[in-house]
Amino acid sequence: MNMKSRKELKKLGRNSLKRHYAIFVAACLIAAFLGSEFTTSLDFSSAQKREETVREFERNMEGDFSSSVKTEVNSSATWDDVLLTIAENDTEAGREMTEQIKEDEIRKAESGSPVFGRTRGVLSGLVNQLSSGSIIVTMVAAFASITGSDNLGILILILLGALGAFAFWFLVINMFQVVVRSVFMEGMIYDRVTSQRFTFLLRIKKWLKASWIMFVKYFYYSLWCATIVGIAVKRYSYYLVPYIAAENPSMKANEAITLSRKMMDGHKWECFVFELSFIGWQILGIFTMGLFNVFYTNPYMVSAFTRYYAQLRAEALEKKIPGSELLHDTYLYEKADPSLIAAKYPDVIQVMDAPEQKREKLTGWRGFLADNFGILILRRQQDRAWEKHQAEYVRIHSMIDDVQLEAYPVRLYPIAEEERRKLVQSLNYMRHYSVWSLITIFLSMSLFGWLWEVGMHLVSYGEFVNRGALHGPWLPIYGTGAVLILTFLYRFRRNPALLFGTTVVLCGFLEYMTSLVMEIATGGTKWWDYSGYFLNLNGRICAEGLLVFGIGGLAITYMLAPIIDNLLEKVNEKRVMAVCSVLMVLFAADAVYSQFHPNAGKGVTDIEAGAQPALPSDSGRTQNRAV
Repeated sequence: MNMKSRKELKKLGRNSLKRHYAIFVAACLIAAFLGSEFTTSLDFSSAQKREETVREFERNMEGDFSSSVKTEVNSSATWDDVLLTIAENDTEAGREMTEQIKEDEIRKAESGSPVFGRTRGVLSGLVNQLSSGSIIVTMVAAFASITGSDNLGILILILLGALGAFAFWFLVINMFQVVVRSVFMEGMIYDRVTSQRFTFLLRIKKWLKASWIMFVKYFYYSLWCATIVGIAVKRYSYYLVPYIAAENPSMKANEAITLSRKMMDGHKWECFVFELSFIGWQILGIFTMGLFNVFYTNPYMVSAFTRYYAQLRAEALEKKIPGSELLHDTYLYEKADPSLIAAKYPDVIQVMDAPEQKREKLTGWRGFLADNFGILILRRQQDRAWEKHQAEYVRIHSMIDDVQLEAYPVRLYPIAEEERRKLVQSLNYMRHYSVWSLITIFLSMSLFGWLWEVGMHLVSYGEFVNRGALHGPWLPIYGTGAVLILTFLYRFRRNPALLFGTTVVLCGFLEYMTSLVMEIATGGTKWWDYSGYFLNLNGRICAEGLLVFGIGGLAITYMLAPIIDNLLEKVNEKRVMAVCSVLMVLFAADAVYSQFHPNAGKGVTDIEAGAQPALPSDSGRTQNRAV
């Protein structure tokens, strides 16, 4: 066969990179963060840490020697030091060490950018526990209380930590190279590669299989590294294993490794020289502290070597190398015949050929509510039929690119992908909600908010407190926000980014006004206070909370509300109306009663601002009595 030169392979790699730049860069960047490969590309973060260390040393030199030594000792303490201290049967000393580490870390954060403040908020508390090692003290104390021995508690903690670390390495870090290669392989001839391809191994139930292939490859290579020759030779002998596993993850580990070794016979030096030809780009990455590697060199190299693999694969098939018959994913390298597409995608083609059904146009105030707010007073039978038709259309529409040969035809993959569950298929987010559905969503989200805040307070302070101004198990700000997102932001549902931004604005306004009105109505009682949070406005709203609102709005719009609405369809409508009516009467009675006798007191309005770590967003407002 006619072998392409390095220059031609690089050109093909650049062409693929241009078409799929965003997802290729994202794949390599995720791999770098996970530590799977390309880790040196994140040198810019290491450089930042080194710069912070230099600044810390300079500050110490400006002070007296004793304080400098103290700072150096404290800042050098790590989780290992905490474990060793506890292991010497001195748990209290370990606890004191973690507190000192936490104080030092908070001081560093306060002297730097306020963005990284760590004095308030559950997120700050979590970061402080992890960085200081106080979480270790807590876990050791828990195990010690069960086993009756601190040393045994430490041993259990170490074993569990080691097991968890190995599981994460085996299931994620070890095999993520396979996921990355599958993304790049689809990008060779197709114009569209979606982020769903990151989960293709899960859908074909071969994630564990691919992990095992990569583990065996790693194990063999580790043994060969005991020899000087094996370090270099076996690196290139096993070079194609991730590509082979991406194409056919159902292979046995030894089959994939043996096939890679045979395909690389006579090509190891060629592969080494090909790698060496990128040295200029990598040097440029060094001068940019790895940034150029992140945004160009890494995806460029993988894209070019994916083309190289395709060339070696074609050669292996032509020479009929034993095992090459297992490389059976033909449609990664050539587009399917239209007749085969027609046979596999008849439902999609039928939808494409048929004119799109038009819904009966609602007029008057019913039409106004439906078109602008997505509200139906009562959902009729024809409305239910339309919702099902629209959900099916959305599902089918996602496969039109396959039929048009613009994306990889997943139905032609040799290993059948698991079809998405019917529940997920029917999550038509552009649906209209009936009044009773909206009431149910309001009550459900209000209950969820109450459970969330009560649970977080229980975790943070170890006591049960009925949160909120009302006496019942509901926080209406959650339910109100959910309903407003589904109605006032109905026209933004087709654009998730725009919906996120408008949700932040809407919920920020709602929380600010709720705080102001409740404070005025209760004679100056502050029900939450974000003072001390980054980017807070009069302590009523803050950036951390608004971010949670935005994410929560997406979850409600695209998942939670459709699921609740689907479940309601399975229940008799009269029962839904009866239950909702009773609950709304109880809620209204509680709201009226609480206007005169609000739920105030310990854990609700008596917490001084900043005295204890607050809970996140609206769910974790630090509440205090205004003086």
